[in-house]
Amino acid sequence: MRVTEVTTDEQRRAFIDFPKRLYRGDPNWVCPLGSEIEAVFDPSRNAAFRHGVATRWILTGDGGETIGRVAAFIDEIRSKANRQPTGGFGFYEVIESHEAAFMLFDTVRQWLTERGMKAMDGPINFGENDNYWGLLIDGFTQPGFGMPYNKEYYRQYFEDYGFRTYFEQYSYHKDVASVDVFPERFRKIAERISKRPGYSFRHFEYRMKDKIIADMVDIYNATWSVFKEDFTPLDPARLNNTLSQAKAFLDPELIWFAYHNDRPVAFFVIFPDLNQIIKHFNGRLNLWNKIRFVWYKLTHKMTRARALVAGVHPSYQNSGIESAIFLEIFHVFRKKRYYKEFELSWVGDFNPKMISIYEAIGAQRAKTHLTLRFMIDDTLPFKMYKVEMEENRLERQAKLNS
Repeated sequence: MRVTEVTTDEQRRAFIDFPKRLYRGDPNWVCPLGSEIEAVFDPSRNAAFRHGVATRWILTGDGGETIGRVAAFIDEIRSKANRQPTGGFGFYEVIESHEAAFMLFDTVRQWLTERGMKAMDGPINFGENDNYWGLLIDGFTQPGFGMPYNKEYYRQYFEDYGFRTYFEQYSYHKDVASVDVFPERFRKIAERISKRPGYSFRHFEYRMKDKIIADMVDIYNATWSVFKEDFTPLDPARLNNTLSQAKAFLDPELIWFAYHNDRPVAFFVIFPDLNQIIKHFNGRLNLWNKIRFVWYKLTHKMTRARALVAGVHPSYQNSGIESAIFLEIFHVFRKKRYYKEFELSWVGDFNPKMISIYEAIGAQRAKTHLTLRFMIDDTLPFKMYKVEMEENRLERQAKLNS
């Protein structure tokens, strides 16, 4: 077996095409668009390269055939947010072979060690965590767009190598096909809040895109700057680019904002599940598939919607404003009966507040992914993310009190 760094067009094609052979015959796997994977490793399209580096490899067998792949990366912002320099790896795929699996782990471990990293997390993305993040261990059904899917035997390889669970990620699903899908108790809370003086709710409109982007950036940065140790302010240009690229399939009525006296205080972003269409394309978006895409969209083949990101301004958390936004969203589901399922993915085990909200609206836990950590320097202590969060909170509180 031989590990080769991806540098040529032929190697890039091998990196993209290997999963097509690995998952052949698996009805649940959805081949991602090759152009989307390539964008992750393109400095002109991935903002993470502004503060990080990445590389990738393919693993070939004795006959020269590809039998595995992996990518490794260092995001300086995420690394510095940890108690030790920490790198990451992802896009991990391998045949059913301990030797091949460990060879890929050794490759990323050596690369990260040479660059001063003391721990490595995986499988994760070189970019935001709403895509390509986590190892699926429960709920091997068709994934929503951006959510990872993998072979069941991967978990054993990670554990045998010495990885430990850093945090668990839960995806919740809710059937929205029935007439009454909103719990009565939750409905009353939502209606009471939505009728309070000064509150208003609006869905996304492209003609108001600039204002809505500014509102989302305002809420997001206020929300997550106090929650994430590795917080990176939301870039309006990146958000504008995302909304422009998603225009072909985005449903404006599934993106909602809450305002109080015209001040943006909360938002919830939901996209129709593009995987229900691109599963037919074998990773290629050529002219014929673009024509097919239009037909699939017009005939409402996207029957599932995935919640991507939400934010509530710290001043309005615990006010119940999330309930009122959910009520608006469920009004849309009742109107657009072709939506049958609502996926809320993902929420970490370190976020019990959001888990409670999902369960309160009647959603059921359907999938579990893991973010795992390996201590390259085994003299350093391993701690789960929720333990680190609590220790960081206590340290900040102690500084304020001193």
